[in-house]
Amino acid sequence: MKRISFRAGLVLGMSMALLPVAGAGVSAPAAFAQSAPSSAVIAPVQTLYTALDQIVQSHGSFAERSQIVATAVDKSYDLEAVLKASIGLRYNGLNADEKQKLLAAFKAYTVSRYVSNFKPGADIKFTIQPTVTDTAVGGNKLVVTDLGASDGSTPTEISYIMNNASGSWKIVDVLLSDARISQAAAQRSDFSSTLTSGGVSGLISVLERKAQAYAKD
Repeated sequence: MKRISFRAGLVLGMSMALLPVAGAGVSAPAAFAQSAPSSAVIAPVQTLYTALDQIVQSHGSFAERSQIVATAVDKSYDLEAVLKASIGLRYNGLNADEKQKLLAAFKAYTVSRYVSNFKPGADIKFTIQPTVTDTAVGGNKLVVTDLGASDGSTPTEISYIMNNASGSWKIVDVLLSDARISQAAAQRSDFSSTLTSGGVSGLISVLERKAQAYAKD
């Protein structure tokens, strides 16, 4: 059985144990039987997982699989919100050009990591839990998913914070495991130290190098 290492930080790729899974597919039990608002909240996560399932079953090149994931990331994530939360108050002091270049590097890194982690032929099952709940932040919603484990092993829980500030629901943070560790909070220290030592150009370089490394993996 092939296994997949899902680095569930989802942007910085925090290390996790290998997930033993059997059978590929995207499962969203009753997700689209929910009320329209619940279906709308779940839809971006469904889009992301459909794309990941597609590249797992694809035999295309890294570039071809990257295009599939990039399209899904654009539809599913508010990457600027994730980046802003990961940098913190320092983000407000960046000029427009710095923000644009940093966001481009951030997206390239995110896409490359996904493509590297979800390799063709890997056996993985994505399950989206149908119940959408409110978060402590007004207006945000929580979508809970499980990765794994149709062979009977314990699945890994990945949850998504959804925000509708732009008129459509988007992922703005990812929570790792049932401990609900925030991706953005985990990244802030790492991003801050890189910005302090190397500035925006230093952080861009780090993200670009990581993206290139994933493409060779």
